[in-house]
Amino acid sequence: MDQVLTRRSTRLNLVAAVAFVLGGSLFALGAALAQLGVTSLPTVNLTYLVGGGFFTLGGYVSILLADDADNSDNDQRMRWWSFRLRPRSWRSAFVLFVGTLFFAISLIAAFVAGLTPRQSDGWIWLPDMTGCVCFLVSGHLAMLDVGAGHVRVLAHLVGWWVVAVNQLGSVLFFLAGIAAFTRPATSSAIDTGLVNWGTFAGAACFAVGGVIQAFDTPTPTRTVIQQ
Repeated sequence: MDQVLTRRSTRLNLVAAVAFVLGGSLFALGAALAQLGVTSLPTVNLTYLVGGGFFTLGGYVSILLADDADNSDNDQRMRWWSFRLRPRSWRSAFVLFVGTLFFAISLIAAFVAGLTPRQSDGWIWLPDMTGCVCFLVSGHLAMLDVGAGHVRVLAHLVGWWVVAVNQLGSVLFFLAGIAAFTRPATSSAIDTGLVNWGTFAGAACFAVGGVIQAFDTPTPTRTVIQQ
């Protein structure tokens, strides 16, 4: 990786890190406001929506960051069209970005008033769960990338901590997502407390992961992707 590409990757890494810090912080704030009931639902939803925008920005920049690492490979032109042949770092970033788009659908739909439980589950819960699954898959690919094809503990690597902390956040998001399912019989979520606190803890993990990522340095052979 030449100096120009190195500087570009460093800038992209910092933008992605800041985006995830802001996105995670706003998601955590939204969850705390929802749990404490100190503000209106539209304000909570707006907080989530802005945070989701930062998550989407971070996911997109992560793809660009992975592309920079991929550009150092001489076979790049032979495989640009093939998802399967792309390196794990790029696939991880791409799946993460797709997950943020599903979250966006859920966050926008949350502003619609008067939804029935079935409509709420279809337009809010289902896209949210799909996004959570994308985050988990993205995190797994990132763990394999950092571990050279294996999921293992590499506590001496800054990049491993980025991936590990944020994969924990993905698991917490997934649990919160399950608890958010609206039961038709009661028109309420399975466990509102788990929804809010799971989202808060998961978002906090992403914020911490973003801080750690800011201190990591992308390399030609391994690009740390925020998961």
